[in-house]
Amino acid sequence: MKKVYLDNASTTTIRTEVIQEMVTIMAQDYGNPSSTHSFGRNAKSILELSRKSIAKHINATAQEIIFASCGTEANNWILRSAVKDLKVQRIITSKIEHHAVLYTIMALQQEYNIQVDYVAVKPNGEIDLTNLTDLLAQDCKTLVSLMHVNNETGTVLDLKRVSVICREHNVLFHSDTVQSIGKSKIDLQELSIDFLVASAHKFHGPKGVGFAFVRKNSGLQPLFFGGEQEKGQRPGTEAVHQIAGMAKALEFSYANLDEEKIYISGLKAYLLDQLELEFPSFKINGNLDGFYNIVNVLLPFSEDKTAMILFHLDMKGIAVSRGSACQSGSIRPSHVLAEILSVEDLKKPSLRISFSHYNNLEDIDLLIEALKSMK
Repeated sequence: MKKVYLDNASTTTIRTEVIQEMVTIMAQDYGNPSSTHSFGRNAKSILELSRKSIAKHINATAQEIIFASCGTEANNWILRSAVKDLKVQRIITSKIEHHAVLYTIMALQQEYNIQVDYVAVKPNGEIDLTNLTDLLAQDCKTLVSLMHVNNETGTVLDLKRVSVICREHNVLFHSDTVQSIGKSKIDLQELSIDFLVASAHKFHGPKGVGFAFVRKNSGLQPLFFGGEQEKGQRPGTEAVHQIAGMAKALEFSYANLDEEKIYISGLKAYLLDQLELEFPSFKINGNLDGFYNIVNVLLPFSEDKTAMILFHLDMKGIAVSRGSACQSGSIRPSHVLAEILSVEDLKKPSLRISFSHYNNLEDIDLLIEALKSMK
């Protein structure tokens, strides 16, 4: 039985070149980058070259890149320090953000009694930017936190427009770009974004490493304490092999971006054509023009199929999801879909199907055949 992996919004296959890079560093460049001897200096050099490489791809400066263990840690750090140290009194976000943002904001609201406002979400999953502008009419120290690409529906936020709105209202702008870094071009000289985060395993790099972009002179303070690593912002010995792997993965992602985007867009179009042919009453959850490697579909199956659909597909060797992997063990419906679907549609089976350049048309054919067997 051929196994089919269509859950690339959850995590991705590590590129062979990235694995080779990491193995070499683990075997040969094992020094602590904080050590002053040659082993440490060599590790430090790899670390800083990786930082420069990452910064180059998003048009930032190396000093604005801070390494972390994952996007969740980076989101927690930025949001918490914005409230605690930058004295942000209000956060504007949406109810379709990743829980790494939503739960952090809820905790900060309890601890610091900050004001939290949720911008309206349109029926197609888009953020209502007119409502955002209305919310910003209130004058107080504010941070706007809105994700670039929604991890469940693939709905895309207009980063440029939101950054302009935030600049016009003199507020801070934080964006979770975990689903888009490495898969779309982001120029931080053109965009007035103060903070963004990324996670290597979303762009064919290793798990357990990510980075934050923090615009210089932001005033953020560390989340925890212990050492002077990462300019004192993120203590702890850096995982040099993982950071170098992340830099290599990002380098390959951007080197092949245009070619892979065209290829993956073709796979998505083929899937939608096959769904239209076999399940003509299916619906797309979110915007038809969503991000090119993610599609979330509501299938015309009875409610009793909802609980077992992932198990059924898994038994046929097919990996997809119903939403964020971080809450896949939950029996509760997706908080993202709850914002855009009716109560009745929310009970029906929806699938998130997400692609990479490692997928092919046969993968989609096998998925369609498996779904047909559930009719």
